[in-house]
Amino acid sequence: MKLLRYGPSGEERPGLLDGEGRVRDLSAIVPDISGKALSQSGLEALRRLDPATLPLVADPVRLGPCVAGVGNFIAVGLNYADHARESGLPIPDEPVLFNKAASSIAGPDDPIPVPPGSTKLDWEVEIAIVIGETAYDIPESAAPTVIAGYCICHDVSERAFQNERGGQWTKGKSAPGFGPLGPWLVTPDELGDVQNLAMWLDVNGARMQTGSTATMIFPLHFLVSYVSRFMRLLPGDVITTGTPPGVGMGHRPPRYLKPGDRVELGIDGLGAQRQQVIGHG
Repeated sequence: MKLLRYGPSGEERPGLLDGEGRVRDLSAIVPDISGKALSQSGLEALRRLDPATLPLVADPVRLGPCVAGVGNFIAVGLNYADHARESGLPIPDEPVLFNKAASSIAGPDDPIPVPPGSTKLDWEVEIAIVIGETAYDIPESAAPTVIAGYCICHDVSERAFQNERGGQWTKGKSAPGFGPLGPWLVTPDELGDVQNLAMWLDVNGARMQTGSTATMIFPLHFLVSYVSRFMRLLPGDVITTGTPPGVGMGHRPPRYLKPGDRVELGIDGLGAQRQQVIGHG
């Protein structure tokens, strides 16, 4: 299944994508794409629905973040060896974890505002895991039982805030609009081999990032188990899992985003995002 949320910001309704690529309304079935709807039993109930019986949503419609009620928004740094090298950093022995503020979450095609004082605004295409069941200190073998699905995350980053202001990376990862999620949440049964998905990102029509989840240092199921050793994961939590090479910081000379730039990014099976960078006003 491909689950989604649509409508104005802050007023999104739950929906799904039918076999013809049309949005169907789920608001009479579940209150949102969150909580119990993300559980294994909740997803199974949605699978039993006939999409043709659900109200059709007229185009065009804004897509919001594909999951609601995100508590923990966890990110994994340096999870692709070639990206670690372009960043001038050693390949980690254990996953590097940091937080993105939940308030950074945006729709997949919403504009990216440049934060006040920003000088080094960067891009990162990533695959994100959406948690569907409570999980604490679980083995890697149990990870599939707590994963509701996967989605694209654009881990927008402000490198000066991240690397030149001291302390944790969270400073450069959490501004409004720095966490577009979607366009939809894809359940594992539809996605196939999640460790062999092509990834790409373009800026103004020029390819900047090309990669694959096959080159991750720490695979997705391992990351769920690993993160659960340090915190209780809850339904709706998101773990975004690192980016392949080609970020702006890695270019020589570095290349950063500015107002007016257009960013497009995608992952096989998960759709695509399209954003325009705008001034902070």
